[in-house]
Amino acid sequence: MQNVRIEHDAFGPVQIPEDKYWGAQTQRAIGVFGAGREQFPPVLLHAFGQQKLASARANRRLGALDAGLAKVIEQAAQELADGHFDRHFPLTLWQTGSGTQTNMNANEVIANRANQLLGQPLGTKAPVHPNDHVNASQSSNDTFPTVMHLATRLALGRDLLPALAHLHAELQAKARQWHDVLKIGRTHLMDAVPMTMGQAFASFAAQIAHGIERVQGCLPRLDSLPQGGTAVGTGLNTPPGFAEAFCEELSLITQTRFTANPCKFEGMGTHDVFVEVSGVLNVLAVSLTKLANDIRLLSSGPRCGLGEMVVPDDGLTSSIMPGKRNPTIAEVLAQACMQVMGNHTTVSVAGASSLFELNVAKPVIIHNVLQSISVLAESVTIFTDKLLAGLEVNHAVLARNVEGSLLLATALNPVLGYDQVARITRKAADEGLTPKEAAVALGLLTAQEYDAYVRPQEMVGG
Repeated sequence: MQNVRIEHDAFGPVQIPEDKYWGAQTQRAIGVFGAGREQFPPVLLHAFGQQKLASARANRRLGALDAGLAKVIEQAAQELADGHFDRHFPLTLWQTGSGTQTNMNANEVIANRANQLLGQPLGTKAPVHPNDHVNASQSSNDTFPTVMHLATRLALGRDLLPALAHLHAELQAKARQWHDVLKIGRTHLMDAVPMTMGQAFASFAAQIAHGIERVQGCLPRLDSLPQGGTAVGTGLNTPPGFAEAFCEELSLITQTRFTANPCKFEGMGTHDVFVEVSGVLNVLAVSLTKLANDIRLLSSGPRCGLGEMVVPDDGLTSSIMPGKRNPTIAEVLAQACMQVMGNHTTVSVAGASSLFELNVAKPVIIHNVLQSISVLAESVTIFTDKLLAGLEVNHAVLARNVEGSLLLATALNPVLGYDQVARITRKAADEGLTPKEAAVALGLLTAQEYDAYVRPQEMVGG
């Protein structure tokens, strides 16, 4: 049997595994909710460490916390932020909608570690108490959303934005590399007029650039924090200036400028900013799906599809068809985008669960937002490095398609008029001719005249 220690709270004694840093409230929560497999990611736990560190420093500055106690709380909180206590957060994300249990988990871990640093055994609650000291000037109702803001802000800046910048740079490089490679454009999945492969990839790059701008546009609202609102937004039990001091300390810790939300009620009772962030991620998923699917289609074949592009060999193949190469990396990106789109629906519904002064779906909101950021960052990086960087064009197929395209004859509209050009394209389609052959057969132009008017390289714009 596992060795246990006995802790006491307002409801009586609780048995806790002796080597665990959590306390009575966390142990009781395990009994209620279970220790499920769907737990918060480390980025959220580390954000808790930074939030508790900033709170301790602000409380010390304002005289709300003894300097000696603050010092050990700060050390313990920093250790949490550095990832030393990830395995001491056993709770599932399916808990109270305010995230109270995970806030208490953080308070207990930090208090136990602080007391240990002072030579006390785990579970003493003295001289550092999880509520009176670690949670001083705070409530779960303002702390958990503050951590949501912090974790999302850090994940976007550290993971997603660099991945998108890397993708954007590679798309721009491909656009430059293939700026003069002719291809046939397609509308309604059907042949259209010529363009260049560089123009296609410049379009992809523009989509990603807009996505980066949208992400950056959300950051000011993420940087506005509700910390200091405590229970309902009034700031009960906080010393004057706590919200501002907290944001100053957190800004120093994270090297990111955070400010106090002037309306704590809005920051605690609603989470519109997370619906906004999720919406931006949803738009990104739409953009990335187009990129993945266009490359899948352009590389389809290699003998019986479009075959205009060649994806790099990833060494994988079919379980029954030897040597078959599939666009696996593009499929990874497409599936990640599907997950993000589904997550956005969840976040939208959860965001609408704001009731009076508290949104009561905080855990499911942050779970889905952070998962969306994570799957996009990871899949975009894999796609950029393992597919896009090695992507090639099939010049022979592209040239053949351009040469045989019926709608090259569109360039003749100013010369012959729409109806006569329609005769050319219809005859070419019906009889398997090139448009040049059809124009000559109809007696509308000589071969030399056709070549003078129809110049694919001049049809693609500047």
